[in-house]
Amino acid sequence: MPKMKTKSSAKKRFRVRPGGTVKRGQAFKRHILTKKTTTRKRHLRGAANVHETNMGHIAAMLPFAGL
Repeated sequence: MPKMKTKSSAKKRFRVRPGGTVKRGQAFKRHILTKKTTTRKRHLRGAANVHETNMGHIAAMLPFAGL
């Protein structure tokens, strides 16, 4: 059997919190910010959790994360 590998893109984007939830960054905050309102940009600050319906995909991409 070949070695199991972690997806490089996933390890850069996700962090597993001690409680077992996965932290992710908010989308839509990188560029084209002039047309977005200040309120919208303010609500995009900080991190968010990965939804439980997507946890199977995250677990497959991060096999050594213990999910």
